[in-house]
Order: sequence, then C-alpha cells, then structure tokens
Amino acid sequence: MPLSSRRARVVNSPFEVSQIDPVLESDMRSGLEAVETLLRDTVKSDFPLLNSSARHLAEAGGKRFRPLLVLLTAQFGDPDAPGVVPAAVVVELTHLGTLYHDDVMDEATLRRGAPSANSRWDNSVAILTGDFLFARASDLLADLGADAVRIQARTFERLVSGQIRETVGPADGEDAIGHYLTVVADKTGSLFSTCSRFGALLSGAPEPTVDLLTQFGERIGIAFQLADDVLDVASDSADLGKTPGTDLREGIATLPVLYMLAANDSADERLRMLLAGGLRDDGEHAEALELLRAHPAMGQARADARRWADDARAVLAPLPHIPARRALEALCDLVVSRTG
Repeated sequence: MPLSSRRARVVNSPFEVSQIDPVLESDMRSGLEAVETLLRDTVKSDFPLLNSSARHLAEAGGKRFRPLLVLLTAQFGDPDAPGVVPAAVVVELTHLGTLYHDDVMDEATLRRGAPSANSRWDNSVAILTGDFLFARASDLLADLGADAVRIQARTFERLVSGQIRETVGPADGEDAIGHYLTVVADKTGSLFSTCSRFGALLSGAPEPTVDLLTQFGERIGIAFQLADDVLDVASDSADLGKTPGTDLREGIATLPVLYMLAANDSADERLRMLLAGGLRDDGEHAEALELLRAHPAMGQARADARRWADDARAVLAPLPHIPARRALEALCDLVVSRTG
C-alpha cells in the first residue's frame, strides 16, 4: 500500500514505505493524515479572502516531504509523543510561507500545477498570506516549549540570511559555487535540519541521536535543493508543477549555470550571451534551456546532489538498524533519482 493518505490529491507520497516495513508504512500514513487534519484546521481564517489564499497552496498538493521527515525521525524515540504532529505542521507551514514569498520575488505564475497566489490575487495578498502562515506556525510552536521556539527562530534567521545572500550575490573575488552552496544550506538545508531535529528531539530520542539526525537533515536538504536545480532545467511544467527555468529567467545562477560559467569554454558563447541578456523573450528562454540541458554542467550538478545524499546516508551509520533508518536511507536514493 502506498504511503499516500485518503486525500491523495493533497498528500503525494515520495515513496512506498511498505516496501521497507508495513508497520512503519501504517504509522507514516496515520501520521500524515493527522498532519493533514491539523494543517487544514490551522490555515483557516474567519476572513474569506485570507481563508482562500491560505488554503490555496496547502490544498494544491505536494509531497509533504518535510512533515514526513519529522515523522520518520520521531521513530528513534516515542513517535506518539504529543509534540511530533504539531512540529510536522510547523515545518510545513514555514515551507508554504516561504513559497508565497518566493513566488512574489520570482514573479512566478505557476506553483504546484496551479496559478501562484501572486498571479491569482496580487503580490500584497501573497506576501501577507505568507506572513499569516508564519504566524500560525508560531502559535503552534508556543505549545512545544522554549527550545522549539528558539530552534525555529534560528532556522528562520538562516532562511532570511540565505535569501539575502542570494539576492546580493557573491562578493568580489568570492568563489561563486562556494557562495551558492552556502545559500542552499541556509535556504533549504536549515529547514530540513530542523525537521529532523524536531522529530528526534520532541520524541525524546537520545541526545547523540538528535545530533546525528540534525546533521542528516542538513545534508539531505542540500541534496534535495541541488536535485531541484537540475529538475528546474531538465523537466517540463507537467512534471515540475511550476514553470521550468524560472531561475534562469530571473537571472539566478543555480549550480548547473555556475558550472557552465566556470568551464569558461568558448563553445558556450551563445548560452552566455543569452543568459547575459536576461531571457525576457520566450524564444531566447527556451533556447537557453535547451542549450543548458545538453551541457556537461548538468552532469556535474547531478553528481554533486549524489555526493550530498551519500554524505547524508553516511551520517546514519551509528544509528540503530530500525525500519526508520532504512526509510531515511531510501530517501537519499529518492532525492537524487528524481534528476534522471
């Protein structure tokens, strides 16, 4: 039985846990159903417009990868501890809030196969809806204790720092690829790290286990984002759920572009010229995508995603051989297998 819940449109399982352990699969399915119920209740608002905009992404689909990570890491302690499901909803609300803000900054028109909130309403509504979701996450956090609040605050600091680093770009003389990996660690690795830390910590897992799973989360989060960089170039809209090549159009140099630029190959002159021009023309944007898809830089980016996933797997070595560990190892394979 796949991990998807009774509302398959909302919870799209990243893999079938039943192939690892049927009892774990049942636990994950029940946990995700509880997450979905609390998430729907938490995003409700008495104000009709806010109610519609807040539900827009929550009900548009998604793999719920981050809540799943909370639930899996909670298996190393007491998975039925009262703070586990609320923590899983906190990380999903945080993620959703950043998507509303990201789509405004990127001027995106599509998200999860549906019109983005900023295109359906406007930028102000999208930004304020993101803020509303952050507020709801904070409300749930208040019941999880001071440590959880502090962890979330520091995570949010890293999310913002990463976004600012990306916006400003590398300093003169700074290695562009190193700068970008720092951005990815802050913007994506930080929240994945918190997912793993919340699950282990709030389930009462031993401190060394909490530390290892926190490290795992950071690494798998970086691998996840680097794989997404490849997918943003390689996939079409139907597979991606958003407009492919958005970062290209916005002039954001992700890992494949950075590797292409670092090669300094005269054969890439046309692609460099297109990227320098801003790609506002649809035809030039499509041409740049095709050129980048065929470039060796894509293979380099895929290899980097694999290395980070392998590093994440290595961190798990000291942990007990329980089904949840095997599931986390399977996630390492899943993250990079998406890139083809």
